[in-house]
Amino acid sequence: MKFSILIANYNNGKYFQECYQSLLSQTYQNWEAVILDDCSTDNSVEILKDIFKDDARFRFYQNKKNEGVGFTKGKLIELAQGEICGFVDPDDAILPAAIKKAVNIFEKEKEVVLTYSRFIKCDENLKPVSQNKSAKQVLNGNRYFFNCPIVINHFVCFRRKTYFETEKINPKLKISEDQDLYLKLYEQGKVRFIDDANYLYRFHSGGISQNENKQKSREFWGKVIFNAMKRRNLKAINGKKIPETYTDAREIFELLDYQNSIQYRLKKKIKVFFQNLL
Repeated sequence: MKFSILIANYNNGKYFQECYQSLLSQTYQNWEAVILDDCSTDNSVEILKDIFKDDARFRFYQNKKNEGVGFTKGKLIELAQGEICGFVDPDDAILPAAIKKAVNIFEKEKEVVLTYSRFIKCDENLKPVSQNKSAKQVLNGNRYFFNCPIVINHFVCFRRKTYFETEKINPKLKISEDQDLYLKLYEQGKVRFIDDANYLYRFHSGGISQNENKQKSREFWGKVIFNAMKRRNLKAINGKKIPETYTDAREIFELLDYQNSIQYRLKKKIKVFFQNLL
């Protein structure tokens, strides 16, 4: 089973060496790395090419113009040749058994379309700071699941074939393209949590989710959730009518407030417990 590591790069070449080394350290060997540069304005292209040089496992492409992360990640999936795909940002890294743990599940559990694990927050030098504790197994087949608050997160891997059975990533998204991907795949089959920290997530000022774009992410995320509601033909959430058209994120997130209640979370925990027994 071939695994495609997908890397969308924009001005992060200076961090790529550690990402590269983490790929070479994988215990699972049947992989390729597909890199798509979105018209970086720094010397990323030269740095990346110099690092992987003539290693045939790395395939490098460039957008003709700056397209944004939604378009770039969608194009990467199209360029991939593996049965299983997983995104790794060029400024991050994965632990040695990350791919192997995911592939083991896809090989054994044919109904699983997506896996995810926990990640380790790191400083700018990729030194561990703390481990993310929010990730856990979610309830499968729940029409009212919107990954809010975020549970499905790094390291996410998925069946490429299943992706093409969805509406695919919205190429116009500049932020929250990952949430768009997760929700669309969730609707196609079972997702499985790997109870390990397999991803090193670097915090630095240039990170796309850590700079001024973070202020805009709520609006993008709200639109992604609204589109999922419409895709699932939902008319109401917890007795509240879903608007016919999208106005703002606040209106959408207010519909999901009930999911933060202790009673709801307890019921969900019990359902997940029994789900795991089957």
